[in-house]
Amino acid sequence: MAVHPAYPVGLRLTGRRVVVLGGGQVAQRRLPALIAAGADVHLVSPSATPSVEAMATGGEITWHRRRYEEGDLTGAWYALISTSDPEANTLASAEGERDRVWCVRSDDADEATAWTPATGHSAGVTVAVLTTDAKERDPRHTAAIRDAVVEGLRDGTLVAPHHRSRATTGAVSLVGGGPGDPDLITVRGRRLLAEADVVIADRLGPRDLLAELPPHVEVIDAAKIPYGRFMAQEAINNALIEHAKQGRSVVRLKGGDPYVFGRGMEELQALAEAGIPCTVVPGISSSISVPSAAGIPVTHRGVAHEFTVVSGHVAPDDERSLVDWPALAKLRGTLVILMGVDKIGRIAEALTAHGKPADTPVALIQEGTTAAQRRVDATLATVAEAVRTHEVKPPAVIVVGDVVAVRAPGAAGTDTPHEPRNP
Repeated sequence: MAVHPAYPVGLRLTGRRVVVLGGGQVAQRRLPALIAAGADVHLVSPSATPSVEAMATGGEITWHRRRYEEGDLTGAWYALISTSDPEANTLASAEGERDRVWCVRSDDADEATAWTPATGHSAGVTVAVLTTDAKERDPRHTAAIRDAVVEGLRDGTLVAPHHRSRATTGAVSLVGGGPGDPDLITVRGRRLLAEADVVIADRLGPRDLLAELPPHVEVIDAAKIPYGRFMAQEAINNALIEHAKQGRSVVRLKGGDPYVFGRGMEELQALAEAGIPCTVVPGISSSISVPSAAGIPVTHRGVAHEFTVVSGHVAPDDERSLVDWPALAKLRGTLVILMGVDKIGRIAEALTAHGKPADTPVALIQEGTTAAQRRVDATLATVAEAVRTHEVKPPAVIVVGDVVAVRAPGAAGTDTPHEPRNP
């Protein structure tokens, strides 16, 4: 008898009866997808794992606490047979064959009428992988293929072009690129970059990712957009709107997170007023990731139960400052200062003037998470001089607090370069 490959098909199970026999590990793995598909799931099993039991308790499935009985598959559209009793599995499989119910057998794929593919999801696409020969079925092989395809879709290395009408308005994505290391952008952000027609990038965005873009992608340095009579931000807003109106897919690549001192909301508001659809993709903020990369926990048991992130782009005595520096000086937790390198001397003076001990540890992390990362340690009393002596330049994250002194055994100290993860 000739062996034929399985015929792939997607089952629409919403509201339709599905029977699962056995409440063990196989059911635990398969039930979430059946629930997500909207199936009316009936579990037949005298026992179940804690996770499966929680699904029943939560009302996601109906649990019949007994062993399989003839007739359990009546009215079912699909069945998963996964008990530890081979005889029950055989009887249930025979019932499914007789009543034309597609059945998956976890114990014997050759006797099953259906196989479960290795599946994964990315951006509204379901990837399902099946082997063509039952005798050569290797779950590890199909899972590896599935993982490779899904990962390619997620990180943008495998992209199907989106075909849009020229009359169709494009869209903008505000993408947080993370602190600098290209590996620290989210998978969604990387995928959107790979699908972009235009990328308007900040200086602090992960520059290495731009080199990976296809040749047809127009890359615009936000710092070099002609401003003319416009303010810098207004010119960037206009560039986003104009490219989108041309039907192009535009990515605004920003460092860190779009909403953490990134003016992302200003861009979103401008796009909304122009009727341009916009997606915001959160990014890993440098306020947390850079200290972490330099070996500093922003919170630590018994040391700091809070951390505060502030902008240091204006000095404490500047009338434009919205920061309550006297209140910050009284906090016992960690203070993370962004964009404050050139103002750190005046910031340190303000904090000590309002009660912060002058010997409070301070760390400056320049070019965090990149190959050029280095850390310089000081105190509030010495930080201004440390910036001059070590020639600390922006971008740098400044951490103030006792967590700076928390070190793992063998950790390096001042002016220590960062070892890139992908040299």
